[in-house]
Amino acid sequence: MNKVSAERVAVLIPCYNEEAAIASVVQGFRQALPEAVIYVYDNNSTDRTQEVARQAGAVVRSETRQGKGYVVCRMFADIEADYYILTDGDATYEAEAAPALLAAARERRLDMVNGARVTDRVAAYRRGHRLGNRVLTGMVMAIFGNRLSDMLSGYRVFSRRFVKSFPAFSSGFEIETELTVHALDLGMPIEEISTKYVERPEGSVSKLRTYRDGFRILKTILYLVKHERPFLFFMVPTVLFFLLGIVAGLPVVVDYMNTGLVPRLPTAVLATGLMMLSALSLVCGLILDSVARGRLELRRLMYLACPGPGSDVVFEGCAD
Repeated sequence: MNKVSAERVAVLIPCYNEEAAIASVVQGFRQALPEAVIYVYDNNSTDRTQEVARQAGAVVRSETRQGKGYVVCRMFADIEADYYILTDGDATYEAEAAPALLAAARERRLDMVNGARVTDRVAAYRRGHRLGNRVLTGMVMAIFGNRLSDMLSGYRVFSRRFVKSFPAFSSGFEIETELTVHALDLGMPIEEISTKYVERPEGSVSKLRTYRDGFRILKTILYLVKHERPFLFFMVPTVLFFLLGIVAGLPVVVDYMNTGLVPRLPTAVLATGLMMLSALSLVCGLILDSVARGRLELRRLMYLACPGPGSDVVFEGCAD
């Protein structure tokens, strides 16, 4: 094990066609965190995003696979630091809040600090997006633990332990959901701090598609529930098939008890099939729950293999 000399802070900015905003974002974080290295990862921009970011003082790199999830995955793999600040390149998050977010992570040894968006500007945070965020956040909090209010925020601070144990699979804007579930599922020390949220500057266009990306986030939530909470996931069809089997089979049983005959044979076969499907779904849930528990234990061990925030040692498994 080695002693850590000085804490390294990296600001990670995924970008796609943000020529109008990226300079102010980079400059804002350079002023707020002079000690940090600012990385801009360009995602196939067709404008001058790379050139403007480089002139503003950022380290500019590229990721050719299209999608924010791919960019975040690449940044987490490439960059070595003790703390990582993830933000967007559209100038909607306040760089001035970064020192407070970082200080909370340092002082309370947190693996993730979430910047919850607060705004009174309709243009910045439309009602439809606000409602969708509440619904999707509520779903995840109900299943994985009620510890955050803004699951879809793109402004966060991570510890090295979080970043190097994060098994990303998302390709797009659903990456925020995956980041949240990773922290909740492993029971990481996390916190949420309110931050200002403003509209994009003139010339900057949102890449978020409300219905398309909302559906993808919902699909990701369902996948994560199946992957991390399979017993809960399979209990829904188990109960549904069981109730349908009761409804279909009860009249057949009553007829048999009264007459000794089964006049509605197709209904009896249907009821039997529904009960078999219910039992099969239950068995699948029980088996996959054991598998998920073992996988969670392995992920927890990988997470604990890295030293926690504020630690003065680096173990070989997490060394540069």
